[in-house]
Amino acid sequence: MKILDDIYTHYDTKTSATQKAYMQLHLAVLLYGFTAILGDLIQLSAIVLVWWRVFITSISLFILIGFGKTLQGLSKKLILKYMGIGILVGLHWITFFGSIKYSNASICLVCMATTSFFTAFIEPLFTRQKIKIYEIGIGLLIIPGMILVVNNIDLSMHTGIWLGLLSAFLATVFATLNKMLIDEADTMTITFLELSSACLFISCIFPFYFAYNPDAAFLPSGSDLVYLLVLALLCTTFAYILGLNSLKHLSAFAANLTINLEPVYGIVLAWIILKENKELTTGFYLGGVIIILSVLFYPLVKNIFEKKSIA
Repeated sequence: MKILDDIYTHYDTKTSATQKAYMQLHLAVLLYGFTAILGDLIQLSAIVLVWWRVFITSISLFILIGFGKTLQGLSKKLILKYMGIGILVGLHWITFFGSIKYSNASICLVCMATTSFFTAFIEPLFTRQKIKIYEIGIGLLIIPGMILVVNNIDLSMHTGIWLGLLSAFLATVFATLNKMLIDEADTMTITFLELSSACLFISCIFPFYFAYNPDAAFLPSGSDLVYLLVLALLCTTFAYILGLNSLKHLSAFAANLTINLEPVYGIVLAWIILKENKELTTGFYLGGVIIILSVLFYPLVKNIFEKKSIA
């Protein structure tokens, strides 16, 4: 009987740990989706907004990594590599929030869902692996959805689409580079290096930005400061820690499928909070559904093909 009790206890513990991990990951993805909503609510320009985000987040991460203790032992070459990737992260977030400013949160999130399309081409190029036909096929399924999206929004929002697609491209590039270097250091240390370098990079271009935009605000208003703290501490640092902890108990397949729900959560939040459904047509949402279904379909197809290759 004691053996059976031990088995049931182990099973219940494992089950509860998995359920807790799912809850943590879904909360993390929900917070990631809320990022776009905050980007719309904050009145600062995209570049200033990103600077405050990476500045506040870098401080919180610096504390979490023991005030830089985890940086010891890393070579200068590796640190410079992570800092280079950090510049790409900064550019990604500038174009991400720029897309929201020039269109809206829903359009930006639909554009971000195209990362699967870019990944199909970019990852094999960087990792020198064979291009996978099923990834190309799923990537191409996104194109009809994008055509519907473009044809069903006002011409004034097209700049937002291009910025959103550029943001998705940059996200694919830095994610691929991170994947190649992820085992070289602690993930929280990597994130600190990348975000602090993004902060430094943006600080360097501020003089040129403010020279051409002298009326642009730098200091956030009262409400913007609150939103920025939520964005940096909850939607970035806290969400990152939640996601990282959940991955200890979930398979890569389950994690990827859940993470791909980010645009779904974001668009639903934009519908509820920002009432963006009033300025977007049925055709736009149909295109968005095609794109998101393609993204959600990807892990399923990948799992099938990988099982066949193993067999």
